[in-house]
Amino acid sequence: MRRLSAFGTAASAGFLVAALLGACGGPAGPGPTSPSMPSVPPLTSAPGATDVPPTEAPSTPATPAPTAEDWKTVKTSDGQLEFDHPAEWTVKDRGAEAAPGGVFLEVLTADGKSLATLRTNVVTGSECTQRIPYSVLDLVPVPALVQPGVEPHFIFELRLYPAEKDPMKANVMAYGISSAPKPSGPDACPIFHFFTWPPSGASFGGVYNPFDTSPGNEPFVDTPEAYLETSEYKDIRKMITSLRPAGQ
Repeated sequence: MRRLSAFGTAASAGFLVAALLGACGGPAGPGPTSPSMPSVPPLTSAPGATDVPPTEAPSTPATPAPTAEDWKTVKTSDGQLEFDHPAEWTVKDRGAEAAPGGVFLEVLTADGKSLATLRTNVVTGSECTQRIPYSVLDLVPVPALVQPGVEPHFIFELRLYPAEKDPMKANVMAYGISSAPKPSGPDACPIFHFFTWPPSGASFGGVYNPFDTSPGNEPFVDTPEAYLETSEYKDIRKMITSLRPAGQ
């Protein structure tokens, strides 16, 4: 079972399984929300907040976590995209919930834990309604999905809501592919994990919940920094960054 140490500057242990919200730099118009990712209400940032360092050293496994050895390739039903995933994971077609003309796939562990969703033909974009303290935990370019003038990236990032009193809503952490510029400066817009893909946009990502107690979770994972070292996260990153046009 996972435990969560205090991290951030305004909440001792907070997390919300959140929607990927709009951010600066994206196309106009709000994107749809996955049913498994409820949206976060607007919150007010505390004055003078900065990047969010952990308040104690993360607990990490004693030895490097092994990653999956056997991988499979799955192609979207429209034949446009494909990606690799550990053979033991399941890819569920949720086409009935897809945007018109798009696809909707969900990737789950062998124990049924949802790790990521892939959606295409979605309307993307947003307005930056607030600035929030943040941390970028991981950043990897995804050159296979380059569109004219824009190379998207895989990003794992955190937003801290210092004014939020409910510890379950104080931190929002998510990973996915984004065409938006990397956050910079002392604060950033809410998380926005959509990327440009014909005819409008697409998303491939998920949220990190340190309170999750699903069977099969690795022990001693109590901070997002520790999660970076787990086999689950490494396989998620490898899977998401493998997304490419079918046949390449």
